[in-house]
Amino acid sequence: MELIKINTRCNCSAAWVEATDVEIAPGEYIVVKTNQGPKMAKVVCAKRKTESEKFVTEFKLIRKATEEDLEKYEELREREKEAFNVCLEKITEHKLVMKLVRVEFLIDESKAIFYFTAADRVDFRELVKDLAHNFHTRIEMRQIGVRDEAKMTGGVGNCGREFCCTSFLSSFEPVSVRMAKEQNLALNPMKISGACGRLMCCLAYEHSTYIRLKKGFPKCGKKVETPFGAGKVIRQEILNNRVLVILETGEEKTISVEDIQVIKKERT
Repeated sequence: MELIKINTRCNCSAAWVEATDVEIAPGEYIVVKTNQGPKMAKVVCAKRKTESEKFVTEFKLIRKATEEDLEKYEELREREKEAFNVCLEKITEHKLVMKLVRVEFLIDESKAIFYFTAADRVDFRELVKDLAHNFHTRIEMRQIGVRDEAKMTGGVGNCGREFCCTSFLSSFEPVSVRMAKEQNLALNPMKISGACGRLMCCLAYEHSTYIRLKKGFPKCGKKVETPFGAGKVIRQEILNNRVLVILETGEEKTISVEDIQVIKKERT
């Protein structure tokens, strides 16, 4: 089985599509079948052979994009801008508490999808009627979360690189404050939160490594015996395989884990 890696505008993250019988290069466009309907997608990676099932996605290749497809795609992009502005006016007119994120017309013009965020449920029935009257196509209002909004709009993270969710993540994994704690990161919301306001996805990348490396480490607060005398662990330096110990004399020492031993019983 030969696969190509693609990106679609509103799904944003890359996905793999089987393309065994098609000659296509990175940068070219194809039309794919999705659970929402046919969409245009851009090839972002050359073909690769695999027998693995893990690359199977909901996307199916329909055809390589024709000149007519590309022209229509550009026309629809302009139509999406118009629809976005019209929808904003109607949202204000109907006094709806929602934030419009993006509009997408399917390549066959069978449907227009309006992506939005909202804190609560929104009664958009009248809005849909107005939009259907204006654009003469089926209207779908799709509520998304703040992470999906960041994924769609894109941007640059604290690290100076493009958002992970926009560039390569195919799904969102659970991220917890505990992951930051186990990596000895400062629990400052400004430093561990992404542009979406949620904990950064990258906190999960090295979590399993930290869990593995921490085995055998004495916990903070544990009393230990060191080459310099007894003391208490006050900080772990996981990647350096050492801990910071405050000795009974009040002096602080950074010591390798191999050179300390946990005191199992309190001294009398």
